[in-house]
Amino acid sequence: MTSTVPNAVEHADEQQPPITMFGPDFPYAYDDFLAHPAGIGQVPATEHGTEVAVIGGGLSGIVAAYELMKMGLKPVVYEADRIGGRLRTVGFEGCDPSLTAEMGAMRFPPSSTALQHYIDLVGLETRPFPNPLAEATPSTVVDLKGESHYAETMDDLPQVYRDVAAAWNRCLEEGADFSDMNRALRERDVPRIREIWSRLVEKLDNQTFYGFLCESEAFKSFRYREIFGQVGFGTGGWDTDFPNSILEILRVVYTEADDHHRGIVGGSQQLPLRMWEREPEKIVHWPYGTSLKSLHADGEPRPAVTRLGRTAGNRITVTDANGDIRTYKAAVFTAQSWMLLSKIDCDDSLFPIDHWTAIERTHYMESSKLFVPVDRPFWLDKDEETGRDVMSMTLTDRMTRGTYLLDDGPDKPAVICLSYTWCDDSLKWLPLSANERMEVMLKSLGEIYPKVDIRKHIIGNPVTVSWENEPYFMGAFKANLPGHYRYQRRLFTHFMQDRLPEDKRGIFLAGDDISWTAGWAEGAVQTALNAVWGVMHQFGGATDPTNPGPGDLYDEIAPVELPEN
Repeated sequence: MTSTVPNAVEHADEQQPPITMFGPDFPYAYDDFLAHPAGIGQVPATEHGTEVAVIGGGLSGIVAAYELMKMGLKPVVYEADRIGGRLRTVGFEGCDPSLTAEMGAMRFPPSSTALQHYIDLVGLETRPFPNPLAEATPSTVVDLKGESHYAETMDDLPQVYRDVAAAWNRCLEEGADFSDMNRALRERDVPRIREIWSRLVEKLDNQTFYGFLCESEAFKSFRYREIFGQVGFGTGGWDTDFPNSILEILRVVYTEADDHHRGIVGGSQQLPLRMWEREPEKIVHWPYGTSLKSLHADGEPRPAVTRLGRTAGNRITVTDANGDIRTYKAAVFTAQSWMLLSKIDCDDSLFPIDHWTAIERTHYMESSKLFVPVDRPFWLDKDEETGRDVMSMTLTDRMTRGTYLLDDGPDKPAVICLSYTWCDDSLKWLPLSANERMEVMLKSLGEIYPKVDIRKHIIGNPVTVSWENEPYFMGAFKANLPGHYRYQRRLFTHFMQDRLPEDKRGIFLAGDDISWTAGWAEGAVQTALNAVWGVMHQFGGATDPTNPGPGDLYDEIAPVELPEN
């Protein structure tokens, strides 16, 4: 998934190396780790073929399983629903199969370099995503309080919008050392990153995003804060994030996670599905031609996990929905963490009490989308009076909030995301069926585009999702509230199990919820690699000395530790 985070300062020097999402909490270069010819580690031959449970078949689970398989272990993947998790691509009944809708993650920044490693590995293509005012977006309409503004670039908007964008840049610079941190991340200057971030974590952990704005002279105007909340810059409005910790927002803008987004051609779910079937060229113990699919009976993951417990020898025992009980030396849990509190019957002894508290306090954002297939990208037609596009990517304070126009060429069927909303805006849709949602959305858009008959172009039934209503997700992604830094640190660092009591080891947390940058697929990949390192270490394995892993360098780059008392 992605969150709505604005672009920050433009870069004066475009020749700088691209930034990566490897910090600031844990400035480790996962992209270099994956690209190293020595590989990411090995386990003793005596452990080859040992089964490891991987609970959750989303991106994090599939990455973890794939890398464990390459080391010669035997991952056993459990999945309650479908491979992909929140990388979910669906079609439209009765329409061309090439027409798809991204119900979860749909746009990925180039700073997601570990994610890009796997996109390239399985041969997927990407293309620019049509965010508001992006180069790939022909035009954008900003509609607030009944007044619409048409723009092809930022300069086409009224001065107040440019003033708000400048206020945000000034706010970041004055309150969060934006340029210094951005430069340190680009240069991978770990001491400088840690120096800046240590100070900011201590200063800002208790601050909301909205409070951070209010403390800035640049945002003393309520009107500025209101416009920024409703429209933002980059992917859209910001107000649904206002109650969250400002640290969550800074992680994203520092790493340019909201810049230059790209979509995966054919849909993001192809990534975990292709990895499930991929036969690695370099693999230990298993014969050439082995894949995750071939290691599972009938080529399918095992069903939902219903119980997790500890048994003799500090093993992890897993019971699935079929009643099958298996015991493992190690397990990687990548599913939504609240599942451990509700749908899965768990022994209290699985985790230390402080980790249970962190899981219970995890805060999730709601999110809804609705897509319709249309006969062609009619929005590129020109209005005879104005010469403008008849319809545009739309940001509004009406119920729809964000409307995205997705095409594959001028003469081909296309897709409209009629509405993409978050939090309270998402909850407003929850009681409505897909068709009821569509009717409200068409009414709202009809008020913005009175000359356009969107309905006549629709060629199939709408598809929709409310992630808070999905039984195995209960929300779109984690978003820390003020004061949650300590909780997140406990979860992220869980893979370093030498620091845990012996009777609390053997199960490793990974996935979007465990990441510092939740809502971004990169975080799912990074925490999967942390868990793989943890399993390898537990089994007596090691990385090559020329390619130290995240656990090998932990003491140098560990997240800032705030006092508990």
